[in-house]
Formats: sequence, structure tokens, C-alpha cells
Amino acid sequence: MKRRSPNRPTAEDKKIQEGLRSSGNIPVHIAVIMDGNGRWATERSLPRVAGHNEGVGSVRDIVEACGQLGVGHLTLYAFSTENWNRPREEVSTLMRLLLNSLQNETDKLHQNNVRLTAIGDIEKLPVKVQDKLAQAISITKNNTGLTLNLALSYSSRWEIAQAVRSIVRKAQKGEIELDDIDESFIADHLTTKGMPEPDLLIRTSGEYRLSNFMLWQLAYAELYISPKFWPEFHRKDLYEAIKDFQKRERRFGLVSEQVRRRKNGGEKSLANKIFESITG
Repeated sequence: MKRRSPNRPTAEDKKIQEGLRSSGNIPVHIAVIMDGNGRWATERSLPRVAGHNEGVGSVRDIVEACGQLGVGHLTLYAFSTENWNRPREEVSTLMRLLLNSLQNETDKLHQNNVRLTAIGDIEKLPVKVQDKLAQAISITKNNTGLTLNLALSYSSRWEIAQAVRSIVRKAQKGEIELDDIDESFIADHLTTKGMPEPDLLIRTSGEYRLSNFMLWQLAYAELYISPKFWPEFHRKDLYEAIKDFQKRERRFGLVSEQVRRRKNGGEKSLANKIFESITG
């Protein structure tokens, strides 16, 4: 299947995007908790499914804008492990919507050079959804633009428990030593292996919680809370989130002066300082 060039931004979008690129770093990885579909519908006296349907448009807009901006990875919290506990009718509706979205959007993702991946307990999804998801991942696997990562039937605690079980099995077989287990080793056993940690987490609907989402990976992410429900969140809101991100000083445990020195190439690592003091 031949790919076309990614959709071109409008003149206004192009101006804003160029401004964002020139004024600061574009996040390498953005993670999004898409919250508020049901409440958006309830406020309008509509069935909850109307909110989920409307939310698909926001997904399409944000994916396209991230691709145009040059964002490397976009992870969308599409369906949590806890969501299985919702009313059966709503869960069935969400699964049908996911299936339809995969059927309708895969070609466009491929044409726009987007690579689709997924994390979570995928085997719990309906077989038809699993098959269509696998097909979409296969079609887009060689694309080199934005990586769109869907968190489906996902729970961070489930993910960490899976990683622990995998590590323990290796230890029981004598394949690893205790000292082999460090932060990087654990990260390599998570479903996000090989993926950069999110720089920016966006949550819509004004809620201030992580909801069991990427608890390990979000350790140093900048948080941006939007009061808008997900169906109301569009590319202009994304631009505002990135503008806010670019204003922040990411210290990673350092002090501001150290950060400035590192940016200027003048701050040596602690290990280098210790080595120099020993060797004279």
C-alpha cells in the first residue's frame, strides 16, 4: 500500500507549530488520559455513547497535530483494566467503537506514516478486536513518523506485576543475578520497553489523578490538567499544553544552577567529579 505525505497543516496551524518549534523543545513523548466523554454527553442530555463517538474526533485531531509537530510518541489511555467493570452495554459499545475506529482509521494512519502499537492485557479484548488491532499494527509497523501507542485493557499495577513475575522466573532459572536488577532492567520488562518515558502527561476533564496509568514511566513527566472534557479537547488545546510545558524547568532532582550549567555544557556528572578527585 503506497503512502501519501502527511496531511498538511493549515496556514494558522503552520504558524503556531513553527512558533512552538522555535520557542522550545517539543515533547518527545506525550501521554494522554482521555477523560470526560460520559460527562460531556450527560451535560448535553445525550447517551454516554454520544460522548465516546465525539471523542474519536478529538483523537483524530490530536494524532494529526502531533504528527505535524514532530512528536515522536503519543500514548493514549483508551481503555483501562478498571473499565471492564462498567455496565456491560457501555463496554460492548466501547469495543464496537474501537473495532470501527481500527477499521476506518488504519489506512489513514498508514498514509500519514504513523506507526501503531499497543500496550495492556490485549488477550482480554474480543477476538475480532485483537485480530483487527494486530492487522493495523502489522500494516503500519515500518512507518517512521509518529508512534501512536494505545493503552488497551491497561493497568500500570498489572504491568508492574507482569514484569516482576517475568524477572522472578528468570531468577528461578538462574538466568540472572540479584545485582542485575536495577531500574533499567525493570524498565526492559515493562510493556513500554524501547519507548522513551513520557515528557508530558495531559489529563482532561479537570481531574487530578493518574488512574493507574504508567506509574513507573511517569516518574519525571510534567503534568498538564485541562478543565475541558475530552470531546472538547482539540489541537489548539494541545498547543497550549505544549506552550506550558516549554515554560517549565525540568530539574530531575538537580537545582536550577546545575540545570543551566548542563545546558551550557559546563556541569560535570557526579561520577566524573569523584573520578577526578581520586585520580588527582
